[in-house]
Amino acid sequence: MGFPDRIERTVEVAHPPATVWAALTTAEGLGTWFGNEATIDLRPGGSARMSFTGGHTADMRVERVEEPTVFGFTWHIFGLPDEDPRRTYVEFTLEPAGAGTRLTVVESGFAQLPEDTHRKAFDGNTQGWASELGDLVDYLDAA
Repeated sequence: MGFPDRIERTVEVAHPPATVWAALTTAEGLGTWFGNEATIDLRPGGSARMSFTGGHTADMRVERVEEPTVFGFTWHIFGLPDEDPRRTYVEFTLEPAGAGTRLTVVESGFAQLPEDTHRKAFDGNTQGWASELGDLVDYLDAA
């Protein structure tokens, strides 16, 4: 039996796509709702990095930039050693929805993992996206 390869979440936010785009693609935005500090070179092939409380960092490679509708990156898979080359792909899609935005995030690439690693990475990121998207909405609402 195969494992789920992707996590998909959609939220409706009461802010226009340009505002949501800035929260997703700027160092200030990412460093506030997603991590504690961030850098980003917003172009395909560019690098991004987020640091979190406790010293954890996430290094990302920007893969897709179609302002203001699609932003995608690859990053290290939670639970694998730092030197492991496998990555998952995260893509945010923004669609106007009335006066706000329908934001969909899809993270894919989990099927490449063995069962024990898959469960840890998939479950951890499933919970993580639920929490992080809540933090994004809070960040946008506070602005």
